[in-house]
Parts: sequence; structure tokens; C-alpha cells
Amino acid sequence: MRIIVPMAGMGKRMRPHTLTIPKPLIPIAGKPIVQRLVEDIAKVCQEPIEEVAFIIGDFGKQVEQNLVNIAESVGAKGSIYHQEEALGTAHAILCAQESLEGKVVVAFADTLFKADFELDTNADGTIWVQKVEDPKPFGVVKLNDNNEITDFVEKPEHFVSDLAIIGIYYFKDGAYLRSELQYLLDNDIKDKGEFQLTNALENMKNKGTVFVPALISEWLDCGNKNATVYTNQRYLEYIKDEKDLVASSATVENSVIIPPVYIGENAVIQNSVVGPHVSIGNNTKVYDSIVSNSIVQESTTLKNGNISNSMVGNNVTYEGHQSDLSLGDFNTLKE
Repeated sequence: MRIIVPMAGMGKRMRPHTLTIPKPLIPIAGKPIVQRLVEDIAKVCQEPIEEVAFIIGDFGKQVEQNLVNIAESVGAKGSIYHQEEALGTAHAILCAQESLEGKVVVAFADTLFKADFELDTNADGTIWVQKVEDPKPFGVVKLNDNNEITDFVEKPEHFVSDLAIIGIYYFKDGAYLRSELQYLLDNDIKDKGEFQLTNALENMKNKGTVFVPALISEWLDCGNKNATVYTNQRYLEYIKDEKDLVASSATVENSVIIPPVYIGENAVIQNSVVGPHVSIGNNTKVYDSIVSNSIVQESTTLKNGNISNSMVGNNVTYEGHQSDLSLGDFNTLKE
């Protein structure tokens, strides 16, 4: 089994947090979004993960090494491919054409999920979906009486289905997918000016490929600050019974910790209340503060703060009062 992860986008809606790192490396409950994604896909697959291929922009050698390490953490080879120009989802996946062999899962790196199923690897293809109240903003699938997908409908004006496509797909034959993606590029078949995966899915379906839905129990978006903070909250609830959420090297003095929280290596918490639903990165220091429902990244210092529903980046110095913050890396703010 291979996992293909397109993640070359700039993450503009997450600025300033994506000015120094790509969005998929923002931490959720102590691990980068993309690591959570890869680990959760591995859990539902019934086969070992042989390779994880990442399609990225010009993120630098350190980011590339971090991604390889993430692949190796699930026992897989890590491969790096580059998308030089944003030409659509089909083009992005095809950038990893050398890895499109055998069974593959394609997973776009701005979403997380909770699933209670095991992936049926005998199916031709599987589209992961979530029931939504308002389908209009999403691509949805229609089903027949055999639970097979008959149509892909993008942002329907009128109700056709409440099963939204979340951006994770399984293909039994990666080489077949590769050929269908290449067909789009060779024949300049675009939708809204870009090469789209949904066009390849439609062509494959029309040639007899049977796609079935895999219904997840929760879909978590990381598209903006508020959504990412909420995802951190939900993830901490998922893993609240795991050991070592508070690192043994962390120092907690004269403070109250309200679970679930994650506190990283060599963090220092003094005279503070932290939690619930807080992630504190490695080497971060929190003094005389109240922090709830927030993500505070690495090597940051908070003093005299009262923050909630916030994201604070790396290497930040903050002294202040009650706030709803979105502070990027290397900022200093005193109030």
C-alpha cells in the first residue's frame, strides 16, 4: 500500500502561521497535521504502508527531511516530489507518477478524520465521505441501491446527496489512475482552468470502475485558524487516554493542568492554569497565565496572558491580557 499526499499549496488562509512552515506541518495535539493524517490512514488500512509520497512546493531541505521522517515513523519509505506550478488536483497527483503503482490512497493534507471502519482493499476504488447538513459548498456523491457511486456532483445548487467528499481516495490500481490522469493532461481536459481529479474519476467510472463510499464518523478541517483550533480540541479528546501527553521532561510548578492537554518536551509551566484543549510545544514557557482551547507552538514565551481560542506560533514572546490570538512565528507582543 502506498499513500500519496499532495500538499504543495501555500496555505494562504492560515497566514501568518504558514509564512515560515507549510500548513500540513502545523501541530495538532503535538504532531504535524500531515503526520496525524498518515498515521490515521495507516490504522484503517489492512496492509503495511510501503511508501508515503509527498507532493510539495519549494519548502526547503529541512521540511523534506521532516516529511521523510514522518513516513519512516509508520514503517514506510518517504518520497518527495515537487509541483512547480498549481495546475489542479489531477496534475498534483501525477507529479508523483513514479509512486502510482499497486494499491494507493490519495489524501489531501488539509483535512483530518475519525473513522471506525477497515478499508476494503478489494474494492476497485473507495471515496471517503461525510454526511453534511448543507451539501452546497462541497463535492458530493450519489449512490445506487447497491451502495455504488453513480455520480460525482460539484457544489450542487439543488439537493442530490448529503455525502460530501472529504479529499481521501483509495485506488486498487495506481497505474490505472496514473494513465487516466495523464490522459487529462495529454488532451488538455480542464475544469475551471485546472486539471481535476474528479474528471479522471468520472472517466474511470464510465469505463466500469466501481467506486464505493467509506463513511467516516467525523471530518476535521484545518483550513483556517478557528477550524484548526477546533481540530486540536477534538483530537485531544480522541487521544485523552493515551500516556505521555505531558512530557516527562516538562516542568510544571504551582500550576493547574486541566485535561486533555498536550505539553511538549522541556516545556515550563509556572503559576498558570493550562487547559482544557491546549497543546504546548517543545521548549515553550508559560508564566502567570491562563491558557485554554489553544495551540502554542515551540520555543515561545507567554507571560501574564489570558488567552483562549488562539494559535501562537514558534519563537513568539507575548506579554499581555485576555485575548483571542492568531500570532505567527517570531513575533513579540506586549500589552
